[in-house]
Amino acid sequence: MPSAISIKKIDGKPGKVYYPLEKITIPEPQPKDDEVVTSLTAAALNHRDLFIRQHLYPGTTFGVPLLADGVGIVTRAGSSAKAQAWLNKRVVVNPMTGWADSPDGPESPAGIAILGGTKTDPRGTLADVILSDAGELEECPAHLTDEEAAALPLTGLTAWRAFWVKSGNALPGRNILITGIGGGVALMALLFAVAQGCNVYVTSGNQEKIDKAVKLGAKGGVIYKAEKWEKELQGQLPKDRPYLDAIIDGAGGDVVNKGTRLLKAGGIISIYGMTVSPKMDFLMSAVLKNVEVRGSTMGSRKEFADMVQFVREKKLRPIVSRSVHGLDIAKIDTLFDDMKNASQFGKLVVTLGEARSKL
Repeated sequence: MPSAISIKKIDGKPGKVYYPLEKITIPEPQPKDDEVVTSLTAAALNHRDLFIRQHLYPGTTFGVPLLADGVGIVTRAGSSAKAQAWLNKRVVVNPMTGWADSPDGPESPAGIAILGGTKTDPRGTLADVILSDAGELEECPAHLTDEEAAALPLTGLTAWRAFWVKSGNALPGRNILITGIGGGVALMALLFAVAQGCNVYVTSGNQEKIDKAVKLGAKGGVIYKAEKWEKELQGQLPKDRPYLDAIIDGAGGDVVNKGTRLLKAGGIISIYGMTVSPKMDFLMSAVLKNVEVRGSTMGSRKEFADMVQFVREKKLRPIVSRSVHGLDIAKIDTLFDDMKNASQFGKLVVTLGEARSKL
C-alpha cells in the first residue's frame, strides 16, 4: 500500500494547537478512463500547510495527505487516449480544481479545492502516488530538477496571477515593488517580473534576503522595519521614472498608506495575502490618487498552463531554500520549523522515491 504523511488529531484550540505529523497508508489508486496515477518524486510546502497544522485553515482534516505541490512520473493511466498520452512523462500537478479559465474567479459554486490536508479534496502530494484527471497535468519543463519543479505549482500560479494578470503592469520598464522577499510567491513574482524586463524592488526584514534578491535581478530593496522605508525606496527609483507602477504584496498592513506615497496616479496594489493583519485601511489619499487595490487568489487552470509555459520558455528556476528526502517525519518537521521561523529563502521541498536532483 502507498504511504503518505498526514496530521494527527490532538486536543487544542485553533491557533494554539500544533498537530503532529503521522505516516499513514492510502488506498492504491485505480485510474478511471481519463485518470492517471503519478508516482511522486518531490513535493513542496506552502504556508497553508503550517496553517493547517495550527488549525487556522478552512476545512482542516485528518487522515489525508498533506501538501499541494508535486512533481513525478506518470506510471499508470486509464484507457482513454488522453490518459494514455501521459504515460512515462514527467509532470507537475495542478494544485487545485474548480477554476477553468474565467478571468474573474472560480466557476465552481463551491470555489476552488486545493490539494492537501483539508476536506475539500482528499488527495495530497506528500505521498508516494497521486490520482489525477489527465487534464490536471502539465509536462514538467525539462530544465528543472525535481526539487525546482515541486517548488513551482502553487506559488508560481499565485505569483503569476498577482503579477501578470492583476497588476496591469507586466511590461518592460515598469517599476514593480514586491514585498516580503524570501517567501515562495514573492520570489516567483520577482523571477517573472525580471524576465519580463521590469525594474523590480523588494522589501524584507532581513538585509541578506535583499542582497540575494539583487543577485536574482532586483534593482534594490529596503528593510520594511525602518520607519521611513518608503522614502529610502523613493531614492532608489530611476530619475526618469521616479514612481512605482505596481506593488505585489502578501502582507497587507500599512501597504496602502506607504504605497500610495510611491505609486503613480492610477497605480495598482495587487494583494495575494495579508499575513500582517486580516484588515487594512483604504485611505482618502489613495482615492485622490486613483490607486486601485486588487485581490488576487491562486489562479485558473488556463493561468497554470500559461505560467508553466513561461517558465519553460524563459528557463526560469524556482528558488529552493532546502530539501530533505523521504517520508521521514523528523526531517519534514525541520522544514516546518524553517517556515515557522521565517528563515527560508525560497521553497522547502521533500524529495520522494528516485528524485531527479541533477540534470
